[in-house]
Amino acid sequence: MESVLQVQDLTVCYGSGRRRPVTAVNGVSFNLAAGEAIGILGESGCGKSTLALALPGLLPSNAYIQRGSILFRGVDLGKLTERQLQKIRGAGISLVHQEPALALNPVIRVGHQVAEVLRAHKSISSSQAREEARGLLAQVGLAAESRIDEAYPHQLSGGQRQRVVIAQAIACQPALLIADEPTTALDMAVQVEILALLRNLQQKLNLALILISHDPALLTHLVHRILVMYAGRVVEAGHTQDLLQKPLHPYTQGLLGCRLATSTGDLQGRLLAAIPGEPPDMASVAPGCAFAPRCPARMEVCETRSPDETMPGNGRRVRCFKYEEQAERS
Repeated sequence: MESVLQVQDLTVCYGSGRRRPVTAVNGVSFNLAAGEAIGILGESGCGKSTLALALPGLLPSNAYIQRGSILFRGVDLGKLTERQLQKIRGAGISLVHQEPALALNPVIRVGHQVAEVLRAHKSISSSQAREEARGLLAQVGLAAESRIDEAYPHQLSGGQRQRVVIAQAIACQPALLIADEPTTALDMAVQVEILALLRNLQQKLNLALILISHDPALLTHLVHRILVMYAGRVVEAGHTQDLLQKPLHPYTQGLLGCRLATSTGDLQGRLLAAIPGEPPDMASVAPGCAFAPRCPARMEVCETRSPDETMPGNGRRVRCFKYEEQAERS
């Protein structure tokens, strides 16, 4: 399959002036092919959203790429000017934000906002752009006869606003779509609808898709592979069913344990499973494995150095000392 995205050793830091930089993404590497979908899984603060912003070059002013590379269709995005990146955003790479109410301009009708994306990348008239925008809104499930294109964002429900943002994202048929927690602010029924929409669009348009979530259940039927992030690093990666059925890293096991505990139906009189402790403060990460203070299987070596990535087989990658020991014995 055609390679759409190649990320190698990507490290992103926040900080400026005399302040010590904070590493939010640390040595992340992965490849993504056309028509392939991967999930980025982890708690808030693990670096998922920073990774999503780094890929299309949308990092805030106090963030920078310390090392590594991002190749989009063979082009190193880190070497492009802002003007060159603007031509790729929307046309080659699109981002769906987790809060559509903030992504949309409150004083412009949503049809105009979709049309603006088209006119930014195509040489078409305003009337043509408006007509195509109505077609895109219908494609994401907003019927043309409802005249939603004439509405302002505050007149729409959360699910309708998210569909408008998705219409903007697919307007110019990008090769890569990044969806950053696209169902966070929606109720369960609407979440299912939005995920089904993303799955159908990904298959119909042959999109390379990155879906970011803190909930493994949302990734189950939508992505081919999952990367689990903790403290800025990918601590485990593998094919979706392999990883969900047999998680290797203690952090992945904890995430899945929390999910399973809330899906068994009768919770009366039971304590919900939880990962003990809190995610580390990225401004002062202690030496050793970042997950060690919360890990039920920690060893002495976990307190002193960070584990290297090992490959135990079947396309799996994991950062944990117990798998390093197994590799050494074999």
